[in-house]
Amino acid sequence: MSSSLPKEGNRGKMKMEGIEGDASVGEAVRYTLNPTRINSEDILFCVDVDAESLVEMKTAGVTRLDSIKQAILLFVNSKLSINPDHRFAFATLSKSASWLRKEFSSDVESTIAAVRALSATTVSSGQADLTNLFRLAAHEAKKSRVQNRILRVILIYCRSSIRPQHQWPVNQKLFTLDVMYLHDKPGPDNCPQAVYDALVDALEHVSEYEGYIHESGHGLPRTLFRFMSMLLCHPQQRCPQDDFDIPKPLMKKSAEPANVEDTVHVSTSR
Repeated sequence: MSSSLPKEGNRGKMKMEGIEGDASVGEAVRYTLNPTRINSEDILFCVDVDAESLVEMKTAGVTRLDSIKQAILLFVNSKLSINPDHRFAFATLSKSASWLRKEFSSDVESTIAAVRALSATTVSSGQADLTNLFRLAAHEAKKSRVQNRILRVILIYCRSSIRPQHQWPVNQKLFTLDVMYLHDKPGPDNCPQAVYDALVDALEHVSEYEGYIHESGHGLPRTLFRFMSMLLCHPQQRCPQDDFDIPKPLMKKSAEPANVEDTVHVSTSR
């Protein structure tokens, strides 16, 4: 016997219908699954191009920005294989956000061109104001809604000591915000925990649906790729992040891991 679950294009809502039955043998109950449409996404990538995005990963000669570019391309190709109607646009973050490619498109070649155009500054921006990013996203979200689409922002942030700031009203939740945070190990010159907490506050302040945040401080590209793959899930089909327990480890729980990745202790409690 086979069963099927709603795919990303459709959202299932469980409805219980009662059937007349013999009370002496118990009342029979029938369940029906009524599909409803899930909106295609307009996804705005905002990449931090501060000097810290040029920090080398543990793979020799590969910077954070190099890995981010690869992760974005993997994400876009995977997302389009799920639903070719998803579209993507690109912005960068220095002191504030600005457009890199404003037009939302599902064309892979256009995405490759935008990703290749990403470049970082060699001097620290000194601050990170997300207000303009939220303003751009809110404007685009209104246009997306007219087309029965939803807008999501994926912010990839790389600064270990600069807390992002914003001025945004609490009652304007027009889009969903996801965050991927790459940082250095905690030390006297940085405060990744405080930065992470500020990112969580921003996410919860603006997100229409459940937003996810992931962080990594050990410089492994494969960890970035794994977390980006976890962001493939559609905002309208998400569970709370605390209940999101995939991917499952392949090793047995009793086995000692050969290489412990998560050696940087940044609290992710939300």
